[in-house]
Amino acid sequence: MIKPEKPHDEGRRLDTLRSLKLLDTAPEERFDRLTRLAKRLFGVPICLVSIVDAKRQWFKSAQGLDAPETHRDISFCGHAILEDKLFIIPNTLEDERFADNPLVLDDPNIRFYAGYPLKVMNGSKMGTLCIIDREPREFTEDDYGLLKDLAAMAEQEIAAVQLASLDELTLISNRRGFNSLALHSLNISKRNNTNVELLFFDLDDFKLINDKFGHAEGDKALIAFAEIMRQEFRESDVFARIGGDEFAALLSVNDEIDSAEILTRFAQAVDDYNKLANRGYDLKYSVGCVNTANNEVTIDQLLNSADKKMYKQKNAKKIK
Repeated sequence: MIKPEKPHDEGRRLDTLRSLKLLDTAPEERFDRLTRLAKRLFGVPICLVSIVDAKRQWFKSAQGLDAPETHRDISFCGHAILEDKLFIIPNTLEDERFADNPLVLDDPNIRFYAGYPLKVMNGSKMGTLCIIDREPREFTEDDYGLLKDLAAMAEQEIAAVQLASLDELTLISNRRGFNSLALHSLNISKRNNTNVELLFFDLDDFKLINDKFGHAEGDKALIAFAEIMRQEFRESDVFARIGGDEFAALLSVNDEIDSAEILTRFAQAVDDYNKLANRGYDLKYSVGCVNTANNEVTIDQLLNSADKKMYKQKNAKKIK
C-alpha cells in the first residue's frame, strides 16, 4: 500500500477547509441528493462526498457505507485530490498502491474506484465525489463526463455553503454562519453539562482609520484582526465577523484553559501585530464577555449581554 502524498498547498487547503466549517456537520439533502443520483446512474453500491481532513477523510454524504470516516493514510480520496481530473482505479488488485489496502482486503472490499476532486473558490481541493464498486469495471467517456458534471454540482453546493456563511472580506464566518455554528456548540455544551463563553469585540477608533487612511486601509485592519482571531482561537472555537467592525467568538471553557487566558494571549498577539505592522495606527478593541454557566440562553441573548459589557468597557476608556 502507498500512502497518499500531501498537496503542495496543504496548509492553505486546511485553512480553507476549517473556514468552511463543513466537517462533522449533519447530513444535508443537497449533498445526499447527488450521491443518491450518482449511485443510481452508475449502478454502484457506494457513492460518497468525501472531505479530506488533516488525518482522516470524512463523509459529508454516504450512500451504501455506514462508516462516517476513515484514516487518510488508507483513503483513495487522499490520492484523488492530488489530481486535477478524474482519478480512476479500474481494478484495485492490479494496482500496487491499493492491492493490500485494508479497504480492499476487508470491508467494503473496494475493487473499483472513481473520484473527481472538488475545488473551492481559491482552487484548493476539499475532497471528492466518488463512486465505488465491489467488482472491477471499465469507465467510458460518457461515464467520465457524467461524473464530472455531478462533481461540478457538488462544487456548486460547497460554494453555496461558503458564500452563505462566509464573510466576503475577511473569509471567516459571517453572522449567519456564526449563528448556525454557535447554536451547534451551545447544544453540545448543554448535553455535556459544560460552559461556553461568548466574546463580543468592537474595534476602537475604526472610523478614524477610515477617515484618515481611507476605506481600503480600513478593510486591511478588519482582515488583520480576523487573521489574528484565526491564529489565536482554537479549532473548537467559533468566531466570526458579525457586522461592520464587530466580531464575536464562542469558546468552550474548562479547567485546563479559560477565557481570561485566551484573551491575554489574544491581546499579546494584537500588540505583536501593531509593533510589526507599523501602518500609522494601532489595532485597538473593546471586548465584552459572558458565560452561559449552564443557563438556558440563546445565541442572541448571549450576543446582547456581551455587547452591553463591551460598550461598558469602551465608554470607560473614553472617560479616561
